[in-house]
Amino acid sequence: MWNEARNNAPGVATTIVQRAAGEVWQESPLVGLGDLLKAHQAAASKKFSLSERPFRDLVNLRGDANDPTFVSAVESVTGCRPPAKPNTVARGNAYDVLWLGPDEWMVCSRQQQAPTLEGKLAQALEGQFASAVDIGSGYTVLEISGEKVRDAIARGCPLDLHSRVFAPGQCKQSHYFKASIVLVPVSEDTYELVVRRSFSDYFCRIMLDAAAPLMS
Repeated sequence: MWNEARNNAPGVATTIVQRAAGEVWQESPLVGLGDLLKAHQAAASKKFSLSERPFRDLVNLRGDANDPTFVSAVESVTGCRPPAKPNTVARGNAYDVLWLGPDEWMVCSRQQQAPTLEGKLAQALEGQFASAVDIGSGYTVLEISGEKVRDAIARGCPLDLHSRVFAPGQCKQSHYFKASIVLVPVSEDTYELVVRRSFSDYFCRIMLDAAAPLMS
């Protein structure tokens, strides 16, 4: 989110773009969790670890997956076709496209970058009955991993997390206690989560609290 420039707390991701002295820059929504995250990172083990993957370019995409013109336009920007199968992820050149509904997807850059994706998609989709809306300032991406990661998720999430039914290449919308999430398995013991900015502080605190007994 674009905030007035200030010093970030220790251990929290800092700016990626400072356009000029006195102007605004991007700031992590976890700026208030510096001490907590620093302590967690110092104690992190093979059993569980949480970290932020800040400043991903995130766009909500709407359109018709059966329209070849729409599909071609999305593919020209992302390097992949928007997935038509529910709860799946398509991997492109620098972006992942997550299925959210029959005519809705979330497009996420795999690296931190300035918010340019909305403009690229809007240009490619010009004249079509489709939309691309930047949502990067309203969300953040977290990564959790470790031998006990599924146990930590299961403490507050109702999904069946067994790899037989939920594996890399899939995504699911759910909740962790009271925080809505999009959960994406990356490997057997690593997950990415897309969390609303307004819930990110709450989510990190309750996730670390739930995982604490598993780390000893």
